[in-house]
Amino acid sequence: MKHIPDDKPYYRIGEVARLLGVPTHVLRYWESEFPQLKPVRAPSGHRLYHRRHIALAAHIQRLVRDEGLTIAGAKKRLAAQEEAGQGPRAAAKELAGELREILKLIS
Repeated sequence: MKHIPDDKPYYRIGEVARLLGVPTHVLRYWESEFPQLKPVRAPSGHRLYHRRHIALAAHIQRLVRDEGLTIAGAKKRLAAQEEAGQGPRAAAKELAGELREILKLIS
């Protein structure tokens, strides 16, 4: 996966597909299979992915491509990771907590 630019809060499905190196139909399929992956919709109906959606899609991609899991296996692994507090959301919460602690130290 390429680096996610910091210049905007939301990305369209084509941009996310290019970042991950997958076709857009794969992202739409993952949306239908993984309830955690639900990008917001613009008034125009376009899918808008936040950075957390991109991180989740990248995690799903690792599970399916790198670890060779089926979609069902990836669903189970993701659910187990979230239950154990090891999923992408948990990692983001942990990082946010660490950043808050750093801010306290420097202020």
